Amino acid sequence: TYGVTGSGKTHTMTGSPGDGGLLPRCLAMIFNSIGPFQAKRFVFKLDDKNGVDVQSEVEALLERQRREALPTPKTPAGKRQPDPEFADMIAVQDHCRAQEVDEDNVYGVFVSYIEIYNNYIYDLLEEAPCDSIKPKPPQSKILREDQNHNMYVTGCTEVEVKSTEEAFEVFWRGQKKRRIANTQLNRESSRSHSVFIIKLAQAPLDADGDNVLQEKEQITLSQLSLVDLAGSERTNRTKAEGNRLREAGNINQSLMTLRTCIEVLRENQLYGTNKMVPYRDSKLTHLFKNYFDGEGKVRMIVCVNPKAEDYEESLQVMRFAEMTQEVEVEPSAAELFFQSFPPLPSCELLDINDDQTLPKLIEALEQRHKMRQMLTEEFAKSVLAFKTMLQEFDSSVASKENYIQGKLAEKEKTITGQKTELERLEKKIKTLEYKIEILEKTATIYEEDKRNLQQELESKSQKLQRQASDKRRLEARLQGMVAETSLKWEKECVSAGTGEKRDQGIGDLGIWEELICVRISLGWNSGMNPSAVPVLIPLFLVLFPFQGDVFKTRGGGQAVQFTDIETLKQESPTGRKRRSSPPDPDPAGDAADSEWTDVETRCSVAVEMRAGSALGPGFQHHAQPKRRKP
Repeated sequence: TYGVTGSGKTHTMTGSPGDGGLLPRCLAMIFNSIGPFQAKRFVFKLDDKNGVDVQSEVEALLERQRREALPTPKTPAGKRQPDPEFADMIAVQDHCRAQEVDEDNVYGVFVSYIEIYNNYIYDLLEEAPCDSIKPKPPQSKILREDQNHNMYVTGCTEVEVKSTEEAFEVFWRGQKKRRIANTQLNRESSRSHSVFIIKLAQAPLDADGDNVLQEKEQITLSQLSLVDLAGSERTNRTKAEGNRLREAGNINQSLMTLRTCIEVLRENQLYGTNKMVPYRDSKLTHLFKNYFDGEGKVRMIVCVNPKAEDYEESLQVMRFAEMTQEVEVEPSAAELFFQSFPPLPSCELLDINDDQTLPKLIEALEQRHKMRQMLTEEFAKSVLAFKTMLQEFDSSVASKENYIQGKLAEKEKTITGQKTELERLEKKIKTLEYKIEILEKTATIYEEDKRNLQQELESKSQKLQRQASDKRRLEARLQGMVAETSLKWEKECVSAGTGEKRDQGIGDLGIWEELICVRISLGWNSGMNPSAVPVLIPLFLVLFPFQGDVFKTRGGGQAVQFTDIETLKQESPTGRKRRSSPPDPDPAGDAADSEWTDVETRCSVAVEMRAGSALGPGFQHHAQPKRRKP
């Protein structure tokens, strides 16, 4: 049984009062079929290597007497009434029986009950010694492989039973020891995988039909394992903690290993691969390795809870069940040793009237002839089936080959077209790469030109800034010098006592500042740029020339450093006669004023200074006197 927790797996296995489950029905079916043909107790004896031996009647009788003397619940002294706790579960109708049972054989039934808890195997039928002071924990069992490569649990208790009631009582005794716990999803949640194993031993009788043949090779042993898997859990729903959380992890891990094994088997079946199935990753899958390898049959009962909360988990369970239905594992080809013909009886004639040897020999020869005919027919059928299979395989291979050839031709056409397209694209890529290279070179040239122009622009901007700063500095110096000169003149005028004339002269000078300006260039020689910015200097500043040096700057221009100021002094013309004034009778005065006769003549003389001029700090200009009217 397989499903999520709380889906009814254990109920499906055991059933309820009045409605027995899978296990009591199987037991009833077995015992209803072999009931009259059961061997006496202890005629079959299981060994410790997953085999069975046959004992004689005397040995079986001694064993029965020895067991009956022991007070053990395994061998009850007489037939007892079933426990009322489970009596209603095993009330199965008598018509449930197998039809074809060989009456020339005797049968024996053995049961065992184990659980797989946290990936350890424990025997639920083991009678542990009672020690209330220091109880001994149960010992885990080991999986082994017998000579036929079948897996079994070594040291497991196996009980011979003779009825359905006795077998179910043994099961119920082990069921009480099974580990269960209370979770939020199930009040009695199974915390382990339980396996109830039923072994059926079959042995032929002798010619008289009284005793069992004492030949171990004639014994057939069958096994039925009823597995109640623990349900998968989600911890976010069960809220498991501590041991419950560890148990849930081991349960989910073993179920995941089972799912992985089924998936690998399915993959090997679909694609013809030979991948290794990971049976040994879990004790559950390792125990039933032979069933999945084709030496047995597996039937899975899927239990589903219709609750809406279990929808997602139930959906995964149904998908897994759908996948398992598609898995088909062929049984491995066992080595069949045909005894082609039965052995011949003794042909020795001891008496001339012997009427038994020859009939036995004739019967053996007839059996051999029948066996030969049967084998011949079987071989003919096998040959015909194999031939048919080969023809079908040949036709399928031919059709597949034609289909593959057609697909291959289509693929070749597609590949040819793709190659042509690829060549075209490669040529286009080369052309574009060449264009990109040209554009990159052009962009590099443009970038270089751009950098050069930016540098030139920056240099000119710096030059303009320097010229503007030089202009501002020159204006500031000139203003300072004008202020200083004006202050000096005022002081000299005050000291000379000529304040009124000085004020009048300054007033006249202001008028000339407004009317007359001399235009000079910032360049100090004729080799300068003709587009230099002109500077307008008032006329009265020209009358006070400056002395300085001219030197070149780092930016390529020229600068002037003033070193001295040349002061032009003028004496007051007191006592001098002007032409317009009345004649002075003093002859000495006329001689003194012979050079400076009038204002017009004096105003015709101006002083100009050019920095760096070879003429000296200043020179005079003489205007032509106006002609007077006669």
